[in-house]
Amino acid sequence: MDDVQVQWIEKVTLKDPILIEGLPGVGNVGKLAADYLREKLGAKPLATFYSKFLPPQVYVSEEGLIRLVSNDLSYRKAIGPGGRDLLILGGDYQGMSPEGQYELTERVLNVCAGLGAKEVYTLAGFAQGHVVEKPRVLGAATSAARVEAMKRFGVVFSRNDPGGGLIGASGLFLGLGRLFGMEGVCLMGETSGYFVDPRSAEAVLKVLTQALGLTVDFSDLEAKAKEIDRIAQRIHDSEPKAAEGPAPPREDLGYIG
Repeated sequence: MDDVQVQWIEKVTLKDPILIEGLPGVGNVGKLAADYLREKLGAKPLATFYSKFLPPQVYVSEEGLIRLVSNDLSYRKAIGPGGRDLLILGGDYQGMSPEGQYELTERVLNVCAGLGAKEVYTLAGFAQGHVVEKPRVLGAATSAARVEAMKRFGVVFSRNDPGGGLIGASGLFLGLGRLFGMEGVCLMGETSGYFVDPRSAEAVLKVLTQALGLTVDFSDLEAKAKEIDRIAQRIHDSEPKAAEGPAPPREDLGYIG
């Protein structure tokens, strides 16, 4: 097996496609957003990426059938004249090592560049270490023009956040993407970092759909967010109350993925 192996499901010709990346990471914000967008837009499977840089694992269905872990590329043809096609990358894991991150990202970008992609949006979570009831969407972009364009949709570009830069696929797709002639933006939803966060994914998707002129029903994602709230509240209520006194120092969870 090659380090990264591509299995094509369909051959298509796309019109000026935009690549959207949402792999698992902090709060699974990017994965939730990408999976939800793919489902609601009815995107079709295009190619599957298998790799030695993913965990040595298969998933087993309720019927007892196995599936090798992978990253998956789907496509959605534009609706109406003047629209652009979409490529949506999701999957089970990011690369397990720095080498794996680079190899997988480069292979996906090479495939997408061959399909005509010149623009990329990466979706991620930004861990704040505490519950965020109304998550902001933080941004990073490849050009000043894109920064100004995304500010119109409420994206926050802060000098201090994210401190230390972008870690993982959300940053690498922008950095390596420029080597393929792609420009782009990373959209990061604030999240606690402690659990799966549909509310943060919804915040990210609302910005993305506005920027791309898409219409998506968010009711199912809102229902998931309310369910997570109920679970978190039950956990909070079951915890023993700590004695009063100075709060212990909090570990910095400012990580993007």
